[in-house]
Amino acid sequence: MGQATDRLQRYLEDELDACREEDVERRLGELETLEAAIGAERVETELDVLSALANETRYTLVRVLVAAEAELCVCELQAVVDVTESGLSHALSQLVDAGLVDGRKDGRWKKYRATNRAVALVTVLEGTVHE
Repeated sequence: MGQATDRLQRYLEDELDACREEDVERRLGELETLEAAIGAERVETELDVLSALANETRYTLVRVLVAAEAELCVCELQAVVDVTESGLSHALSQLVDAGLVDGRKDGRWKKYRATNRAVALVTVLEGTVHE
């Protein structure tokens, strides 16, 4: 029995006042079902999204685009964040890859807008973080 299983057994003994090997096996099966329901691929995708937001420049860009409720030109976004053009391009590229913003070329200008995913995440954060 591994260290994690030993610890689980001690926990179940405390919770159930007694613990048989069947109890440990049943609980391990329940936990495996929970883990399988989430899925490793889904966890990886969600971590990619969270990683994209875990940077002040990228998060600021997403917040501004969500607040704008409209497309903004790269030149407008450049005025909001204090990064080089290359840094801004890289940040926006990461946000596009994470599905948080969409970009399109409009003549000479590149414009971006927040996706529904970005709006949902910002809305959840606004509802759970209090100043």
